[in-house]
Amino acid sequence: MTPELTALALAGLLQGLQFSLYSVLANLQVGPKYAMGPRDTPRQLTGYAGRAQRALNNHFEGLILFTLAVVTVTYADKSSGYTNLCAAAYLATRVLYVPAYLFGLSPWRSLIWFVGFGATMAMLVLALV
Repeated sequence: MTPELTALALAGLLQGLQFSLYSVLANLQVGPKYAMGPRDTPRQLTGYAGRAQRALNNHFEGLILFTLAVVTVTYADKSSGYTNLCAAAYLATRVLYVPAYLFGLSPWRSLIWFVGFGATMAMLVLALV
């Protein structure tokens, strides 16, 4: 398995951990009756639960692009030390992004996101050259 594919697998596991964190925080906020019910009346999550939900959604968005980058690099046989570094940077920034978002660390959250996005875009460019 290439380092890029390893980073992708680890990013998927991180997504699962983020989902679990969000689920626990959301259930604590809305209570078990609402959480297990049909949720016909939406409730806005706030505080840590809302931030965990937004961080999770952000990772879903980033994971789509990162998956495209990993698949493109892998199938084009363009894996290199630089693409390995980019994949590691993406994964590291996603790990750092969760607490940065949960604790409202501005502007660090945005800067962390930008580094991960840039690493993903670099992988796509490197797959094309």
